[in-house]
Amino acid sequence: MSKTKSAFFCQNCGHETPKWLGKCPGCSSWNTLIEEIKVKKSGSNSFSVQSSQSSPISLKKIEQNNNQKFKLKDTELNRVLGDGIVQGSMVLVGGEPGIGKSTLMLQIAVNEHFKVLYVSGEESNQQIKMRAERIGIKNDDCLILTETNLESILNHITSTEPDIVIIDSIQTLHSSHIESAPGSVSQVRECTGQLVRKAKETNISFFLIGHITKDGTIAGPKVLEHMVDTVLQFEGDRNYSYRLLRTSKNRFGSTNEIGIYEMQNTGLRIVENPSEILVTNTNPDLSGISISSTLEGIRPFLIEIQALVSTAAYGTPQRSSTGFDSKRLNMLLAVLEKRCGFKLGTKDVFLNIAGGIKVDDPGVDLAVTMAVLSSNANLPIPQGIAFSAEVGLSGEIRPVNRIDQRIAEVEKLGYKKIIISKNIKGFDSKKYRIDIVQCAKIDEVVKCVFS
Repeated sequence: MSKTKSAFFCQNCGHETPKWLGKCPGCSSWNTLIEEIKVKKSGSNSFSVQSSQSSPISLKKIEQNNNQKFKLKDTELNRVLGDGIVQGSMVLVGGEPGIGKSTLMLQIAVNEHFKVLYVSGEESNQQIKMRAERIGIKNDDCLILTETNLESILNHITSTEPDIVIIDSIQTLHSSHIESAPGSVSQVRECTGQLVRKAKETNISFFLIGHITKDGTIAGPKVLEHMVDTVLQFEGDRNYSYRLLRTSKNRFGSTNEIGIYEMQNTGLRIVENPSEILVTNTNPDLSGISISSTLEGIRPFLIEIQALVSTAAYGTPQRSSTGFDSKRLNMLLAVLEKRCGFKLGTKDVFLNIAGGIKVDDPGVDLAVTMAVLSSNANLPIPQGIAFSAEVGLSGEIRPVNRIDQRIAEVEKLGYKKIIISKNIKGFDSKKYRIDIVQCAKIDEVVKCVFS
């Protein structure tokens, strides 16, 4: 007869305590401890993925399987995962409601050539069939299971032997060994641990869809992100159709890669060349528009920066930016006024990164300053010019990393000139057909562009 008792678990870090506390001892968060019913079972409740008969072995004697990775038809997902899915890996996909997590996972199920088991705890078979027909069913080995009981799901995985298992979502599963409600700290930790053990024992790859909290973090204990192999964040602005798939953790690849998709009526479309979409063919007579070559991870593409400078009508000047750090914008405006003599202290400045994306690359500093100066003087920047450099506090033009890839992207899209820093060592401009202008100060850039 099992003994039932209650305990308090932190919803943020999963710390367990026998009594309620206002402040969690594990993560110092306030009001995050909730009471859950737990069952003390005889025997071990460990999530070990090794059998009891395992023994230490020399690293040199371990045989590596050359077929540990298999590639998907989704080239963007392949790039983010590190050139394919590793057999027996556990991938956690998080994102806001309605951003397209289930659509992305369903596209894998219906478009790939692998045997896929799609487990849904939120939709019925008929609802999934409706979405699958809208996307287009191309995989005859796509199996749909509407179930939330963990033990039943594990039995179906054993009987069907799929290559990929998709769980939508991990917060809806519950184990009969835990008496707390689905989505609680105990249930999420138990269900994830059992699935991880199943993945390592059978070499089946798992995709887990996870809900997020109002703070933007994945719901459940922080140990959930430690247990999985890869954590992906699906981001995007609902007012735009573009979606970014970022990696915050990856045991088998780089965390600097991103995937770009466009949401359409038929599902998510892969964006192979984001520069052509994020940069529009604007009127050459419009001021306040500049083009910058930026990097997301190791992937270069061009973005369009829009600035509007006007006289402050209500006394206090406004500073507003969308897609760009507002504190960095204030710093750049201070540099323009202190080092270059442009009077912007009494003017409103509005900045926007076209396409609804967010940029934290310092290489767009020069393009931001030139867009602001163009709008302030009402002088358009000539077409065919791109910028890629960082601006220092003394007004100097500083170099940025991977300048070769940035220039190659600008040249590929037919631009005639790019302005970069003069302080670049070992740079050979002769191998490019584009006109490369190297400047040391903002004053030199202004003379080059507007003279």
